[in-house]
Amino acid sequence: MPSFASLLALAAPLMVLGAPLKRDTATNLLVLKFADVLEQLETQFYTQALQKFQTSDFTSAGFVSAQLPIEQFTQIQNDEATHAQVLESTITSLGGQPISNCSFNFGNALNDVPTMAATARVVENLGVSAYLGAAHLIDDPVLLTAAGSILTVEARHQTILNVLNNGASIPQAFDIAFLPNEVLAIAGAFISGECPVGIDANQPLTITNTGAAQPGTLLTFSSPALNGSVDTSKLYCQMLVGGMSTSISLPIDQCIVPQGVEGPVGIFITADNQPLNNNVRDRATQAVLAGPTMAFIDTQKQLLSQLALAASGDSNNSSNGSSNVSTTTISPSEASSIIASASSASGAAPTDSAAAASASATDSAAAASATGSAPVSGAAAAAAAPTAAEADKTVVESPGTRNIATGPSANGAITVDGWQS
Repeated sequence: MPSFASLLALAAPLMVLGAPLKRDTATNLLVLKFADVLEQLETQFYTQALQKFQTSDFTSAGFVSAQLPIEQFTQIQNDEATHAQVLESTITSLGGQPISNCSFNFGNALNDVPTMAATARVVENLGVSAYLGAAHLIDDPVLLTAAGSILTVEARHQTILNVLNNGASIPQAFDIAFLPNEVLAIAGAFISGECPVGIDANQPLTITNTGAAQPGTLLTFSSPALNGSVDTSKLYCQMLVGGMSTSISLPIDQCIVPQGVEGPVGIFITADNQPLNNNVRDRATQAVLAGPTMAFIDTQKQLLSQLALAASGDSNNSSNGSSNVSTTTISPSEASSIIASASSASGAAPTDSAAAASASATDSAAAASATGSAPVSGAAAAAAAPTAAEADKTVVESPGTRNIATGPSANGAITVDGWQS
């Protein structure tokens, strides 16, 4: 039986949306119905994902604990279902009929957990863009405020999905707004059956590059709009980034991700090089042939993601230029075992802080040898090591309490960053 608190939480938005509205124009109803279809899509996506994937699927995907993503996906699913319920109640109260016969097919998006998590990131960022882009179409302030209360929650979901995909939690100071027809260019791929939303979708656009897009990546595309009857040499790609007044306009064959771009990017194909306005009210869309599609540019690797992901390293930040070097986050007990093994190999037992520093020096010397750098003697490394007494006067007794050894292990497979127990 639900608690009083849970009933109150459910009733609060109902009371807001159920309040007498001064206006109930056809446009308001259209926006509400469109938002409801998106909430149904999101609800079904998470429902199907949670039904399909087991605990082992999440751990195999690299999550430290399967319960962490499962907990978050479950909470998001509950939120989306509540949003749909409230929107449908409001549509009915305004004399409208919710769209209830849509079908949703996610296909390859649910092939495995990494693909599902990446798709969820698209879905949540798209949800934020949809509510932002439709806000100017709502002419009732009460209704607009209620929709805004859903938008803020979608933005929280967006942040969680950024983290679970090893991206920056808050990559930009501003989000992107999409018009309803632009939203459907992306969401329409998942919608099937009789689903009359009353809005014509833009032609879909797909990025055909393999691998993650980064600054310097030349993007290539496919779309029904890019057929033999179109001279692609005269087309342009438009990159829409949060906070910029207009899109970045480039010839389609020179659509290279510029430096400094981070997080979600909306990409369109247009028939001219006139940049698109980031203001949806004034955006001139007559030249848009296809899109948007959404790309994520992740150059910042944040510590927050390392709490969720067992191996979230950035191969582009390797000091020796190798593309296969990464930092792996490990538990204190695992690090203790590695340090102890390294010390045993050097003939010393790390029973105090000096021995731990010596073990670190051994590992550092091995790493220096592997990269061709001059080796550092154990004495010199020990002299340069932190003192046993830390700022809070805690004395390091043994590995497993406070680690002061940092750097690569003897075989170079992992990097110990230190921890506090």
